[in-house]
Amino acid sequence: MKIALCSDSFLPVIDGVGRVVYEYAKQLSLRGHECYVITPYQNSGYRGGSPFETVDFVSMALPSAQQYRTGIAMLDKHYSERIKDLDFDVIHAHTPGFSGREAVRLAEKLGRPLIGTFHSKYYDDFLRITGSDVLASLGAKYVAKFYEECSEVWTVSEYASGVLRSYGYEGGIRIVPNGSEVRSPKAEYEEQARREFGLNRGTPILLYVGQIDRKKNLNNVIIAAAICRRHGCRFRLVLAGKGQDREELETLARTVGLGDTLFTGHISDVNLLDGLYMAAELFLFPSMYDTAGLVIREAAVMGTPSVVSRGSAPAECIRDGENGLVCENDAESLSKAILGYLGLSPAERERISENARRTVPLAWESVFDEVEALYRRLSGAAPQQ
Repeated sequence: MKIALCSDSFLPVIDGVGRVVYEYAKQLSLRGHECYVITPYQNSGYRGGSPFETVDFVSMALPSAQQYRTGIAMLDKHYSERIKDLDFDVIHAHTPGFSGREAVRLAEKLGRPLIGTFHSKYYDDFLRITGSDVLASLGAKYVAKFYEECSEVWTVSEYASGVLRSYGYEGGIRIVPNGSEVRSPKAEYEEQARREFGLNRGTPILLYVGQIDRKKNLNNVIIAAAICRRHGCRFRLVLAGKGQDREELETLARTVGLGDTLFTGHISDVNLLDGLYMAAELFLFPSMYDTAGLVIREAAVMGTPSVVSRGSAPAECIRDGENGLVCENDAESLSKAILGYLGLSPAERERISENARRTVPLAWESVFDEVEALYRRLSGAAPQQ
């Protein structure tokens, strides 16, 4: 099959949607399909070696988030020349934004099925950018209308389905979760991470990985850690990633007495990130913004359990006290969960760690067995023999 994957974020932007689209393009290409990623141009340097093709269009940075870029595909004559001779069996939009609009155009032009995956809480993003509930509500209605134009709508969790419904979408929804690359932890990766970041074995590591953005509940993470410190708890807080609120959160950490908090910046080395997961005693991910739990699955692959907020999308695969921890959506409850976990015996922590490793990860291979079958059904392609 020839597959178009349309996304407003892609490498080198490292956010959840971009990483998911990368996995779709890579995994489906390795299964023998011809994949094209349609996305705004990013100055990503040399891109050789990928098993898929990137068809990008002229873009500019978003004023509200400089790491992201946007543009209108058909205003780029070079893009138009490249795309006009391409045909696709399936077109899959991972955004309702400008790349999503190009997906709609291609689907209508070619008479092909259009899948739309709902990934993000767009209302929250609109509200932060505009500061207006009215404008944010209009934006959410636009999102709902976009998904009504799709042949089939997917979400990545039950939680995400509820969010999309709250925007006014009333059509059918199929849940197709995100997966993780299941691999064995390697001791040398942990040693590398400890050397790289100066992490002592005698001090428990509390880890967060993702965008350094207040919408991820990072204020609660820092304040909860400060409460734990006031209770005499020894640990090192590590926040890995980049984002627009780093300076503000660094200031907050110093203000509450956590001047030793480590902000690593973006980590592109997968082995180094694996080592950081392995070094961590507990993964902190109390986000109510995320519609999936990609990073908690990655942490669990390395044997690190997570603490998540009750009612969140990441909490859908966590059983409190069995394969992770569930807290309320406030710093006090998060601090109690952290203190409770660190106060367990080594044997109890190992039990939770092993349960996380066994039950939380979902192999990408199983996800793409389903995705491939759905693509074939929608496109009318013959099943693979």
